[in-house]
Amino acid sequence: MLSERFTQALIYATELHAQQVRKGSGVPYISHLLGVASIALEYGANEDEAIAALLHDAIEDQGGATTRAEICRRFGKNITAIVDGCTDADTIPKPPWRQRKEAYIAHIATASPSVLLVSAADKLYNARSILKDYRLMGESLWQRFQGGKVGTLWYYRAMTDAFNQTQTTAIVEELTRVVTEIENLVAIQ
Repeated sequence: MLSERFTQALIYATELHAQQVRKGSGVPYISHLLGVASIALEYGANEDEAIAALLHDAIEDQGGATTRAEICRRFGKNITAIVDGCTDADTIPKPPWRQRKEAYIAHIATASPSVLLVSAADKLYNARSILKDYRLMGESLWQRFQGGKVGTLWYYRAMTDAFNQTQTTAIVEELTRVVTEIENLVAIQ
């Protein structure tokens, strides 16, 4: 069962990301955080992992070191470590896109099981969104992404491969299916 700590994390995440929307869609960003937490829970997350799922983008998108310190103060070192493991950059400006993504992919090989679960939940949520939006928008979808079509497809395949080399779990199998479906759909267009 989830305790008051989860509720407090949900409130904190909602406040942190209140002005943020999903790329190109205008959908409130909290929908992504709720979706990642939901997926993580569906694949066996404990409360710390579910809280980290709610906060997985907080350091990267909402304040860097200051936000890291606040997460640690409110929720402890374990949750902070999971969020750190899901963060590809905590500086402004962020390093170049490809450099960040390559470093993130490389770190998957040594990531903790908790980081792997939350990261896979994040990538699965995003891949499902890409698949849905591609069906609705077609090729114009890729304009949303810094990596464009080629970079985005490369990144999701590379993440899937990295997860599969580390551990093949039900969530990784589902991510692999969705990424393959995107690749197949894009190839026939």
